[in-house]
Amino acid sequence: MGRVTRRAFTAAALSTLVLGGDVDSTAAAPAGRRRSGGEMRGMWLATVVNRDWPSRPGLPALQQRTELIAHLDTAVRDRLNTVVFQVRPTADALWPSPYEPWSQYLTGVQGLDPGWDPLGTAVAEAHARGLELHAWFNPYRVAHHTDPTRLVADHPARRHPDWAVPYGGKLYYDPGLPEVRAFVQDAMLDAVRRYPVDAVHFDDYFYPYPVAGQTFDDDAAYDRHGGAFPDRAAWRRDNIDRLVRETAARVKALRPGTRFGVSPFGVWRNAVTDPLGSDTRAGVQTYDDLYADTRRWARENWIDYICPQLYWNIGFTAADYATLLPWWAEVVRGTRTELYLGEALYKAGDPAQPAAWQDPAELSRHLTLAKRYPQARGHVFFAAHDVAVDRVDAMARVVTDHYRRPAKPPR
Repeated sequence: MGRVTRRAFTAAALSTLVLGGDVDSTAAAPAGRRRSGGEMRGMWLATVVNRDWPSRPGLPALQQRTELIAHLDTAVRDRLNTVVFQVRPTADALWPSPYEPWSQYLTGVQGLDPGWDPLGTAVAEAHARGLELHAWFNPYRVAHHTDPTRLVADHPARRHPDWAVPYGGKLYYDPGLPEVRAFVQDAMLDAVRRYPVDAVHFDDYFYPYPVAGQTFDDDAAYDRHGGAFPDRAAWRRDNIDRLVRETAARVKALRPGTRFGVSPFGVWRNAVTDPLGSDTRAGVQTYDDLYADTRRWARENWIDYICPQLYWNIGFTAADYATLLPWWAEVVRGTRTELYLGEALYKAGDPAQPAAWQDPAELSRHLTLAKRYPQARGHVFFAAHDVAVDRVDAMARVVTDHYRRPAKPPR
């Protein structure tokens, strides 16, 4: 198939397209499983290291706002219905937070007021376009360096140096400290208290990804709090379990109707490690390496949705999309947890990726395959810059093949 050409719409027409007219519907839920209507059609909007937005730090407030709204309009253009906006990338904030400093990715200087409220604007402008706005938080990452003196003087990690652990060239809060867990919840939920966000969203970073030859030094926290556990791994998983359970309860208490979802690395455990795992040979296993028991969270209904990052092509030997999709569908079967699928749009057309990603139809095939599984309730694309640029028209192919009409988000 040749290049796919998008229709051009005015901003007013884009809003009309989402807010009114013919809307896709979804099949009835299987008996015994609560189903919301609608279909997730989302994109992540990453702010860490200015990945998607702002295009660079230090832009005037008006230009930042213009760029942000352009991403929302792109989502509407492609008949998406949800934007997952990263509002706490590195123990900082994209709103006027009393807990943490303004993000350096706005002005280039941590703690400097950008002169406007990005999260408040994003919520209002997304809702005006018929989009949901999911506030995306990274719980424990503090900095992309290990020098606390480079943080703003009143940063919590400087006021509480025992909270921070250097590892792999970055600085992290220690998840094993109850006071850290309470603080990061307070910091994140301040945004929920202030704004009518549609969901709270965590990504795949809990304990950090393993770095060869390095050890995450949480000895002091383990000595103080780990005595009731058979080993350090079980204690670390309990720390993350507590974060998830407590956050879920506090979100519901603070703003009923706001959902809580997690987007983990796509492999919970390989079957060679655990017979309940997937038939994969991934080098990272979320349960063992990030200490995140994502399967349990979904099976026990701790979260409202799970969006595993299935960032591999169909036929990829170590982690085949066609293998992981039915595995995750089975995980959520019989639960109240919605399943959405994280899609690696960023790989499409990247010459460093396998040949499958040079084919504009690869992502469209993912959506076609997912239609076979009623548990799969939609897709989220990484990330906004790639949606806008669409190097080989892979997103345009998805729109043409699957998103011919608008769809309501799941509720």
